[in-house]
Amino acid sequence: MKDIFSPYTIKGLELKNRIVMSPMCQYSVDNKDGIATDWHYLHYVSRAVGGAGFIMIEMTDVEPDGRISDFDLGLWSDEQIPALKRIVEACHSYGAKVGIQIAHAGRKAEDAEVPVAPSAIAFDENSKQPRALTTEEVKGMVEKFRTAVARAVKAGFDTIELHGAHGYLIHQFHSPLTNKREDEYGKDLTRFGREIIQVAKAEMPEDMPLLMRISAKEYVEGGYGIQESIAFAKEYQKAGVDMFDISSGGEGPIAAWGRPGTHAAYQVPLAKDIRKALDIPVMAVGRLDDPILANAVIGNEEADLVAVGRGMLRNPYWSLEAASKLRKETAIPTQYTTGF
Repeated sequence: MKDIFSPYTIKGLELKNRIVMSPMCQYSVDNKDGIATDWHYLHYVSRAVGGAGFIMIEMTDVEPDGRISDFDLGLWSDEQIPALKRIVEACHSYGAKVGIQIAHAGRKAEDAEVPVAPSAIAFDENSKQPRALTTEEVKGMVEKFRTAVARAVKAGFDTIELHGAHGYLIHQFHSPLTNKREDEYGKDLTRFGREIIQVAKAEMPEDMPLLMRISAKEYVEGGYGIQESIAFAKEYQKAGVDMFDISSGGEGPIAAWGRPGTHAAYQVPLAKDIRKALDIPVMAVGRLDDPILANAVIGNEEADLVAVGRGMLRNPYWSLEAASKLRKETAIPTQYTTGF
């Protein structure tokens, strides 16, 4: 039987276990320069010491105005590479592999003077009015993703994740709610995402897998559901995605009737459906903090990896505690063995 402590391999990425630290924004950059700080170093490396097999660095943006806030990480400059490289190398020394989530917040860029989007539609009445990108600017945005991925490869990351979920720019392009364009990027809602996938793959080593986070369901009136997300995920798979990280929501104000589940593992059925429909590896995320539950997701073959978010914010050593609770063998740092 497979469990969360079973090793896992996808292309050249070899993981000692199936436990992922979910990407979670820290809003902790100093000087608004997008450069990782000592906080980021301690935050991520402690989870490597704590036994996570795979650490995903938080949403890291392709341009300054692509950040949710001015205190988010960036990869629009070579000056941002060394601090990230230092984190990657330290995590490697404790047996963890490291990915990075490359993104642009689009209309959800809160500190941009004028956010950009596929169409000039605000997130809600309290958000800034975005400006619609021109066709040439969309092509330029694809290039910004390419150079960010190239920098991530230079920093030594083991894999790349494109953020196509939670109402950020790639999601905004493939959602009919937010993309009302009349050019080629409106007539084909997946074109922007596909072009980014293609340029990312061109910058990545052949054996490096490309991951993509998607919202498999929108929680607003007129939003898409699982059948629509299966359809656009197939297009992204053809373009080169090797694994999907399955989340949901984030596209707009949630009506009372459309609220997502608050129960444990509420997104797992979405991951299972996409895994089956596309015959592709998937990562499950969302209220999987209980090790018994997270283990069941793997044992029941509903997903290939499980991402833990809030549980790892509360406890950097979540993976070691999970091994103890599940009575599984895992490497414990020599200095901590008496604690277990």
